[in-house]
Amino acid sequence: MGVRETRLWKRARDIVYKGYEWRLSRAIVGQQHPRHVGVMLDGNRRWAREAGLEDVNDGHRAGADRIAHLLNWCQDAGVEVATLWLLSTDNLNREESELKPLLEIIAGVVEELAAPETPWQVRIVGALDKLPEDFAHRISAASVRTKNRTGMQVNIAVGYGGRQEIADAVRKLLLKHAEEGTSIEELAEVLDVDHIAEHLYTSGQPDPDLVIRTSGEQRLSGFLLWQSAHSEFWFCDAYWPDFRRVDFLRALREFGARHRRFGN
Repeated sequence: MGVRETRLWKRARDIVYKGYEWRLSRAIVGQQHPRHVGVMLDGNRRWAREAGLEDVNDGHRAGADRIAHLLNWCQDAGVEVATLWLLSTDNLNREESELKPLLEIIAGVVEELAAPETPWQVRIVGALDKLPEDFAHRISAASVRTKNRTGMQVNIAVGYGGRQEIADAVRKLLLKHAEEGTSIEELAEVLDVDHIAEHLYTSGQPDPDLVIRTSGEQRLSGFLLWQSAHSEFWFCDAYWPDFRRVDFLRALREFGARHRRFGN
């Protein structure tokens, strides 16, 4: 295929893509939309390898470049809370040669999201005590700079594991009641799910209505285990760096067409 034919093909592809994007945008008008969307940004390393890149961190960098686009799509769709899983507790066991650059990339993302020109309120969710101290301080400081904002809430899940979150919530609950002088027996009589929910990393926020995972994997892997009890799930084959607005709109379209039973 010559240069001219290649350009014509790309132009035709872009026209078709824009048309499909427009149809999807129209299809979700008037449908129910999620207040809280959780996204598992998966597939960066596989994307890098399939692209022939020697450094898998190039995949993480490509993925980082997509995050602001996703948040803008969420904002346009009326989403109030977006939770993005960037680093699990299991990821902390990776080789230093990959983990250190990845932490730097994540810190850069958080600082960009907290920049003065952005409207979002950034919240770090995860076991910060399991992260390198300088990194934890850096992302926490960036988050604090956004605390008075009124825009969409953006949870950055770093050093996050669903089981760890529940264990931390129970630990905080027990310590709180111990300080108040409540006995174990007294606590056992009144303890319910709301007591635990109050101590989760996402306390005060609505549970996710929609959870999206990229890269073709169809499992939660510990993401928002407690909060996703009644969530709708949408799995996408595209690796995260290739995730497009049409993919996001397809997820919204399918969410809008589902009948949510909430266990009934």
